[in-house]
Amino acid sequence: MTITFLDPHGKAIETKAKPGDNLLRVGQAAGLPLEGTCEGQMACSTCHVIVAAEWFDRLPHASEEEEDMLDFAAGARRTSRLSCQIELTAELDGLTVSVPKESNDLRRM
Repeated sequence: MTITFLDPHGKAIETKAKPGDNLLRVGQAAGLPLEGTCEGQMACSTCHVIVAAEWFDRLPHASEEEEDMLDFAAGARRTSRLSCQIELTAELDGLTVSVPKESNDLRRM
């Protein structure tokens, strides 16, 4: 399956994934600035992505805990999600997400 990330500068980066993969890990493997400091424990928002509007309603709803963490995400929008909370399924083949321009991966400094 193909997942397209738009990097903070708007450049499209197509990635390959398998059902069951985690969106955060796919983005990190592609070299995107998705830090994921808490390793999926929903204790940070450093893996925040903006889901393309046409895909947003196809995802399972965010939990209350995820919504709370998104309140702290830089550049959050209506279709924001934490990439660590998105497990990829075959139905998500073609998913497009944007990495906000405010993203900063401190692992790269």
